[in-house]
Amino acid sequence: MPAWRRRAEVTDIGSAEAKRRVGAEIEVEVTEPTRLDFQIAVSRQPGIDVDESLVIELNGKTLEPREILGQHQTRIHVVEAGKGTVTASYSATVVGQADPAPVSDIDLITYLRPSRYAEADKFFGFAATEFQRYGASVTLLENVSSWVGTRLSYVPGSSDPIDGATDTLLAGAGVCRDYAHLVIALLRARNIPSRLVAVYAPGCEPMDFHAVAEAFVDGAWRVVDATCLAPRQSMVRIATGRDAADTAFLDNHNGAITMQNMVVTAVVDGDLPQDSVDELVSLH
Repeated sequence: MPAWRRRAEVTDIGSAEAKRRVGAEIEVEVTEPTRLDFQIAVSRQPGIDVDESLVIELNGKTLEPREILGQHQTRIHVVEAGKGTVTASYSATVVGQADPAPVSDIDLITYLRPSRYAEADKFFGFAATEFQRYGASVTLLENVSSWVGTRLSYVPGSSDPIDGATDTLLAGAGVCRDYAHLVIALLRARNIPSRLVAVYAPGCEPMDFHAVAEAFVDGAWRVVDATCLAPRQSMVRIATGRDAADTAFLDNHNGAITMQNMVVTAVVDGDLPQDSVDELVSLH
């Protein structure tokens, strides 16, 4: 059975009291003093209640991060780190369902433009040939998701961090960010504003930070996940931007680091919701 047809099991998480527990444990070795930007905290959206803890340490001593608010309520936690072992421990309990993501005129312009990893201008002719008959419709989202899901193989380690949508299409394999970049490039090429969202994804296997596309159709932002690795209804927004360049869980500036360990957790209370590629879903 193609990956895009797989369904999560059992019930819906649509109640106002839906509860998700998410977190991340990250350890890096700093070999040259640097500035680290973490994007691992849940985006504080209207409609949800977030009870959270973030502790960042260098060689066992607590560092006080500076929080910077980015676009779409993305939260960046910045620390200056000397040589040694840096650990970041984040946990959050998220209750409720977020209000629909706001829509601005500049978003609808920005997310039509080609970007570093979603080079939509290289796909205009190809996307027209494959998807022109669907117009700017809900059916287009379903068909792009299905098309990408059936043509790519999910293979951890198969792609390079600098690979874009064109590289992914030619390779025929990748991980979640590669799937999302190809979906975004194809949708932008069909004049659908699209962006990348880093999320916590209960049910994801293998468990990790997850990346999905978000497309503007029928007056709202809709989640498109061609991997079908987790039900979209229970995902929790972390960071939102043009592509992975805007949404990385960790950025390193000026110094040098080596990733030592990372563990991501994301669960829901009760059963996972049911999902299907032909349903319209917005991030809650």
